[in-house]
Amino acid sequence: MPKSGVLDPEALAKLEALHNSHVIDQVKKFASLCKPDRVTVITDDPEEIAHVRQLALEKGEESRLKTEGHTIHYDGYYDQARDKEHTAVLLPEGQNLSRSINTVEREAGLEEVMGILDGAMRGKEMLVRFFSLGPTDSRFSLCALQITDSAYVAHSEDLLYRSGYEQFKRLQGSPAFFTFVHAAGELDERNCTKNVDKRRIYVDIIDGKVYSVNNQYAGNSLGLKKLALRLGIYKANQEDWLTEHMLVMGVHPPYKDRVTYFTGAYPSACGKTSTAMIPGQSIVGDDIAYIRSDGEGNARAVNIESGIFGIIKDVNPVDDPLIYEALTTPRELIFSNVLVADGVPFWQGMGDTEIPKKGVNFSGEWWEGKTDGDGKSIPFAHSNARYTMRISELENADPMVHDPKGAVVQGIFYGGRDSDTNVPICEALNWEHGVYIGATIESETTSATLGMEGIRNWNPMANLDFMVVPLGTYLRNHVEFGRRLSNCPRVFATNYFLKHEGRYTNEILDKTIWVLWAEGRVHGEYDAIETPIGYLPRYGDLVELFQQVFDKEYTGEDYELQFSLRIEKYLGKIARMEEIFRTEPDLPEEFWGVLSRQRTGLEALKKETGRSVLPPSYFQ
Repeated sequence: MPKSGVLDPEALAKLEALHNSHVIDQVKKFASLCKPDRVTVITDDPEEIAHVRQLALEKGEESRLKTEGHTIHYDGYYDQARDKEHTAVLLPEGQNLSRSINTVEREAGLEEVMGILDGAMRGKEMLVRFFSLGPTDSRFSLCALQITDSAYVAHSEDLLYRSGYEQFKRLQGSPAFFTFVHAAGELDERNCTKNVDKRRIYVDIIDGKVYSVNNQYAGNSLGLKKLALRLGIYKANQEDWLTEHMLVMGVHPPYKDRVTYFTGAYPSACGKTSTAMIPGQSIVGDDIAYIRSDGEGNARAVNIESGIFGIIKDVNPVDDPLIYEALTTPRELIFSNVLVADGVPFWQGMGDTEIPKKGVNFSGEWWEGKTDGDGKSIPFAHSNARYTMRISELENADPMVHDPKGAVVQGIFYGGRDSDTNVPICEALNWEHGVYIGATIESETTSATLGMEGIRNWNPMANLDFMVVPLGTYLRNHVEFGRRLSNCPRVFATNYFLKHEGRYTNEILDKTIWVLWAEGRVHGEYDAIETPIGYLPRYGDLVELFQQVFDKEYTGEDYELQFSLRIEKYLGKIARMEEIFRTEPDLPEEFWGVLSRQRTGLEALKKETGRSVLPPSYFQ
């Protein structure tokens, strides 16, 4: 047996076939540091990839379920969501980012994480993986080297990303790739990370690397997901394109032979995946997009992923029929942190299914009424439980999923979880106003992030957690990107969570109508009502859409309730945004111009009418 941390001839031969000394140096460095018993290099060979899934089963990181191809994985009880507190950008001494971004002095951070990684894989197998962020053989493609001791992490990435061993050969020896190093750390009897108090996720933007230790939850451990998003944002903002926390979808209007592509940014649990999965529409991606100009005046987008890591809570056969069908039929799919009883998974909000009184969940053996060490009741499934699967397994997968040219983007959605202010759909007055809308997203917190639920947080472009450049730089690049386009996408603000007297003002699938109205606006088919907050739909157009799509009456009462302008609430939001942004350096002037015009217009309406809420009919 080779010495700990030393590559055997087979592994070394696979690395040498890439003709890239930088790859070999990286693998040797971290094998020597982490000291695994074995180093296994996985190419694009399907048999080698199948070995990874089998290894996850053999190690107990996953277990088979009753339905063919389905497996279950559990993260530790205290490892159930993205860890903001211990996720930080490594910066040289004296450099700063926006105050909302966690940073650690680079040399100190590297010393700390290298110390944790020293010997972290002793007794384990190091898996060396190669992936492509974006379609292979494309100008969008970015190469990613993943080093991990978790077969679950490596298997998840097989479902979520395109194999990239051959793509690495196209680098022709270049060091232009990202490197991700993950170690799950010491495991308990359930193969879950024990030392979560030493959980660290450090992003080294200078060196294009991410270090993730003492965790398994995919949002922290899968380097190519939100961790690669951070590196992509840094790279894009040094160049002339955008890396965004966005869905990419094709919108198909009824009775019309066309498809219009939109991107959309929503904080976690705010409707991003459910928007991408609206029945009758098609999905390119549900999470992360690279957006570039095509040189012909268009913005084009690709999904950097080829799979979905989705929140499973509330997925049911009525509201999410396509996802529900995929989750309940044979295919390669990983569930995480749900209840399992007799080999069948159960999750919160899955419909009328009767939930068993006992089984196994993220806390171990579970029974109704079980509490944790603090006396807190343990739900049968975690609110942030997930599923991982390939997009190609879905009926509504769009033909553009793997297109190397990318889809032409004609519209952008921004939305958050907002119970009392924003209307369900509103079009920006221009591109700069659209950037402002994205920059001022607010959302009430959910279980997707560690901490308290129900608190209203600001989250620019749904990207705050992943921002690795100054906010002023980020927003200025957005403004300038749009100005370089002759066919600039239209921008729309959405809100699926507006409430009145404690009840939602619309049904879950009503988002279909808002999306189709936006698609019609792109093609000039609907007039709109101009207001200080943007263009609102006309009542008659929504009536027609509800009739066409749902054969349902849309009442004037519903319209007035949903699309009334809540002047006081908007002015309150503007005041909050002014307070947040006033200390941010180098913000583009366009941002302050939009804020000032919106406030002036709303204050004029309040003074003119003496009212704090105006129905849309006032503006007609």
